[in-house]
Parts: sequence; C-alpha cells; structure tokens
Amino acid sequence: MLINIHPDNPDPKRIDQVVDVLRKGGVIIYPTDTVYTIGCDLMNIKALEKVARIKNIKLEKANFSVICYDLSQLSEYTKPIDNNVFKLMKKALPGAYTFILNASGQVPKIFQSKKKTVGIRVPDNNIPREIVRVLGNPIISTSVHDDDEILEYTTDPELIHEKYSNQVDLVISGGFGNLHASTIFDCTSGSIELVREGIGSLDVLG
Repeated sequence: MLINIHPDNPDPKRIDQVVDVLRKGGVIIYPTDTVYTIGCDLMNIKALEKVARIKNIKLEKANFSVICYDLSQLSEYTKPIDNNVFKLMKKALPGAYTFILNASGQVPKIFQSKKKTVGIRVPDNNIPREIVRVLGNPIISTSVHDDDEILEYTTDPELIHEKYSNQVDLVISGGFGNLHASTIFDCTSGSIELVREGIGSLDVLG
C-alpha cells in the first residue's frame, strides 16, 4: 500500500492508519529529513526481525537508529547524557543528525543482543515525529539503499513502493527524499566525535 502524507501538515487520519499498521507488527517505509527509511515499532520483536531480514542481517548485529519524538523520550533508551552532549543535541534537534549514545539496559533486551550503544534521531520532518507521538513508542530507522552503483539512496517513493511492495506493509510518500544521509556524532566517550558528515551542518559544533 502506498499512501500520500504531507510532510508539513500530516493528515491525522493517515497517521492513525500508519500507527494501526505498526501496532499490528507491520513494517513501513517512510520519509525523514534525509533519506527514505525502513522502520517498525521499536517494541515489536517480530517486526524488528522482519526488518533485519529485509536488510539481510541478523537482528543482534543490526545497527538500526531509533527515532524519537523529542529529547525527553530518548532518556529511556540511553544512559545519562553528558552536559555538553545534551547542549549540542538541544541545538541540533530536530534535525538531520544521528547521535550515537551509550544504551540503557532497555536496548539490549529489545534487540536481543549485547548492544552497548544506540543511534538516536529526532528528524526535522513531521511525518515520523507524528507517527512516534501517536504510537507512543519510538520507531526504528534503517536507510533504503539503491542497487545502482552511482546513487546510494532511492529518492522516489513510487519507485521504492515498486521495489518493496512485497516486503513491507505500507510505503508513505512524502515527496522526494534526499540523496544524502544524516550527520553522525559519536558521543559515547563523553567527547563529541564526527563519524560521518551528512546533511546536518557542522556549524552546530561552533
């Protein structure tokens, strides 16, 4: 199923439709402020395993990011955050950044792994944030990659739907996606290290 949702003013009825799919253990593809990503309810182990199968990896080895509505929601999934890191996150989020943080005890249980870190995102796109707010749990995020050797990501939701319609329950069309992913900061040691420069500007460090 392919549904259109406007990124600036998401239709609440359509958000409810998506949340209903997630609550039933469904897997969706949705836009963010960077690339289109595959996701499901963080609390549904069967759905997490399904996403891992789509990506052709084992769940315990998966590095899925977790999409939160805001900073207060992420505290359940991370150990206490250093003050400097928190200030940076407050400045950068919502935005095209992924913060790798030390995971709370919740995360290894969810992923059935020994994961000690977790990538957290609060994207500057109302579609995923509204989904998370209405669902009441974070959703996971893993990028939709392109098979083309030149393009890294597929940006057209209709092409994404064509390719994944047999593997996922629903694709959200929210306009064309970006060609570049988020900027990643590793904050697990207390200092802030740049792992990957993406769309998010490094000016936030200044």
